[in-house]
Order: sequence, then C-alpha cells, then structure tokens
Amino acid sequence: MLNKLMLSLIVVMAVFISGCEKDGPAERAGENMDDAVEQMQDQGRDLGNKIEDACEDMKEGAGAQDTDC
Repeated sequence: MLNKLMLSLIVVMAVFISGCEKDGPAERAGENMDDAVEQMQDQGRDLGNKIEDACEDMKEGAGAQDTDC
C-alpha cells in the first residue's frame, strides 16, 4: 500500500515538473498568432480613427453645423 502511494506521489510530482518546461513549438506559434491578431486590431482601430478624422475635416470644410462622424 505504501509503495502504491509513493509511486502515485512520484508520478504526480513528475507531471507537475514536466509542466514547467520551456514553451514548445505549438505554444510559440499560438503566441505569435495572438500577437498578429492584436497588431491587426490595433491597425484597424487606427484606420477607423483616420477615417473618422477625415470625415470630420470634410464636414468642417463644407461648413456643416454637425461635424461629428
């Protein structure tokens, strides 16, 4: 009984230790994809802001009372 308990404890410790290894290729690929998506979202947000600014400038230049877009 004690041997089974010790073996179980060793297996559990081995699982925890193996979880602390360096990132594998799939983990790195996932992180790269996350970074790319975040960068695309930032660029989309920037583009949206530029479009809104151009719209407001155009309305202001045309003498519109409401220059919000």
